[in-house]
Amino acid sequence: MTDPAWIEAALTGARPQAMGALLRYFRDLDRAQEAFQEACLRAMKHWPVKGPPRDPAAWLIFVGRNAALDHVRRDSRNTALPPEDKISDLDDVETDMAERLDDAHYRDDILRLMFVCCHPDLPATQQVALALRIVSGLTVPEIASAFLVGEKAMEQRITRAKRRVAEANVPFAAPDAAERAERLGAVAAMLYLVFNEGYSASSGDSVVRASLCDEAIRLMRLLLRLFPAEPEIMGLLALMILQHARTAARMDADGNAVLLEDQDRSLWKRPLIDEGLALVDKALRHRRPGPYQVQAAIAALHARAARPEDTDWQEIDLLYQTLERLQPSPVITLNRSVAVAKTRGVEAALDLLAPLAERLSGYFYFHGVRGAFLSEAGRSEDAREAFDRAISLARTPAEAAHIRMHLDKLSEKTRVS
Repeated sequence: MTDPAWIEAALTGARPQAMGALLRYFRDLDRAQEAFQEACLRAMKHWPVKGPPRDPAAWLIFVGRNAALDHVRRDSRNTALPPEDKISDLDDVETDMAERLDDAHYRDDILRLMFVCCHPDLPATQQVALALRIVSGLTVPEIASAFLVGEKAMEQRITRAKRRVAEANVPFAAPDAAERAERLGAVAAMLYLVFNEGYSASSGDSVVRASLCDEAIRLMRLLLRLFPAEPEIMGLLALMILQHARTAARMDADGNAVLLEDQDRSLWKRPLIDEGLALVDKALRHRRPGPYQVQAAIAALHARAARPEDTDWQEIDLLYQTLERLQPSPVITLNRSVAVAKTRGVEAALDLLAPLAERLSGYFYFHGVRGAFLSEAGRSEDAREAFDRAISLARTPAEAAHIRMHLDKLSEKTRVS
């Protein structure tokens, strides 16, 4: 008997390659998805009895393709697929299929699948939802829980994404070198959105949200295997790993957010941190810095600090300045203000924030950070006003609770003084 856990892992691991090959064959997302699902059902029936195939992806592609063709033949009243008891006896065919699935086909199929999901005609939310459904195989309820929307709304979102892809006549030819270079950044950005959906949220199904981070990291590992010399891919994987390593320390027992400087660093996962640090060092040796590498280098400085007071804030400030040049954004400047507050004081940080007020007026974190600086500067009334504004913009109860904690501390400080 084959271990059910192994079967589940094999199906999950083979999904991108099998779905990519089936999409190339049928040039239709729905048909490729149905073919893969049919192959999975047959795998769960036959593998426990017959044992695992030598190449699960090749088996799933062969069986899924023939199952889909069988439906077409039945509709056309033509020859049916061979009997069920013949399906698992695929030694010669499976070997032939595996030999033809060389690295080039493997890479092209998976990239094509990811390129379809991050098609520029799709809004970012539809890209992520489609990728989670097609590439990762998450269920509609799981994706809906991750996005904090109803199942019906998520089903409609995915359906609209599929329809847009069909209407756009997306080419299914193997991507050439120029297209790979152009679209690789879009694929990486889409996977980072998947990761952030799980990492940045503080409500909803925590198991599902953790699975989003795990899935994004799994797909990034796959992308790095396809492009092992791309430093930005290394940088993004390192960034995800270093952030994910702190997950166990980011919430207290009551579900409240714990700031980085207050986290119990013994809860950080050391093996993940070591892997992330090695990836950062390897990426930076290429001397082709990009935004993901710089962000990963910042995360690495936090990970290397055994205690909050050991953090090299001067270097973090310099890295944020580099990031501002590479990818100008008021949010990046907002993040840099924390390093400025540590190195040059809160008044310098407030001066840095002042020009951002209009552009970030509707951003929860701007008012929360500004309120913290104002409180530290002794400007209690201004701080209270900033915290009140942050609460009004909070997206989750946990965010609101975190700001109320600051308000309570501010009130306590006022009473003492």
